[in-house]
Amino acid sequence: MAAEPTWLSVRVQTVRAEALDVLSLELRAAGGGALPAFTAGSHIDVEIPSAAGPLLRQYSLSNDPGERRRYVIGVGRDPASRGGSLALHDRVRPGDLLRIGMPRNNFPLEESAPLSVLVAGGIGITPMLAMARRLARLGRPWVLYHCVRSPCRAAFAEELQALAPPGAPGRVVTVVDGLPGAARLDLAALVREAPSGTHFYCCGPVPMLEAFGRATQGLPDDRVHVEWFSAPAPAATAEAPAGSFSVQLKRSNRRFEIPADKTILEVLLDGGIDVDHSCREGLCGTCETRVLAGTPDHRDPVLAGRKDPPQDRMLVCVSRCTGPALVLDL
Repeated sequence: MAAEPTWLSVRVQTVRAEALDVLSLELRAAGGGALPAFTAGSHIDVEIPSAAGPLLRQYSLSNDPGERRRYVIGVGRDPASRGGSLALHDRVRPGDLLRIGMPRNNFPLEESAPLSVLVAGGIGITPMLAMARRLARLGRPWVLYHCVRSPCRAAFAEELQALAPPGAPGRVVTVVDGLPGAARLDLAALVREAPSGTHFYCCGPVPMLEAFGRATQGLPDDRVHVEWFSAPAPAATAEAPAGSFSVQLKRSNRRFEIPADKTILEVLLDGGIDVDHSCREGLCGTCETRVLAGTPDHRDPVLAGRKDPPQDRMLVCVSRCTGPALVLDL
């Protein structure tokens, strides 16, 4: 069975307005001392207090990965929020204690790339800021395009510009695309004109990520990197049956039937199987599980968007099976 997740107690050191409807929260270990190391692109789970009970949300770390005494997250105020961002904006104050999970990275930076092109939409700037800091520290070439609807929404603008002074190998381009007559970033041209071997990264709203996917569809998977912070509408595949299938757990020696209206994760948790999980939307990667037999039907944005999705692992919170049965390493 899965190991119990490790939780850390942190104190909110500062809350700072970074742009219109964007706050940054600096978190420090509640007892002082160092926090676990992280790499550029990492995120943490944050347990957010609310009137209906704790909410669990994922936020990217934006500070320098070389720092060990603090984590910094950026939080956009989302009018369509399910409660997480609104609670952090309206209720959390300096001195408050929060519980967070250990850093995890589904969006790693390829530090040896000849050029890294970072494309951020809105609050998607947060993991890109950590990447830009790391690349600047390494002296590697990079360019970051920060797409915002208006100048007042360009979070972390001063910090980004400080990373790319004249003569530095990095460059920051702010694209304001929400004003009358403004043009959106031409992603196809960006990809077409980039030097051979360039790695491309994108984090932002679903329409941007879908456009980025179309622009990079001719590139190898290992040069295209995407971080979703909201799940796209699931697209049913022609091969995927709508009905039930069975799941055999190899290590537990148990078998479960997965009905059409329940996920693998839901059935396993109901059956007393301890499976690490967090977002339940296929975004965070916590529930990734090895597939020993059968063919997974990937319905998550982490694995499903690849040109050659892996057949030896799946995210059990949303993905299903293209055949009658799966065997999982649980």
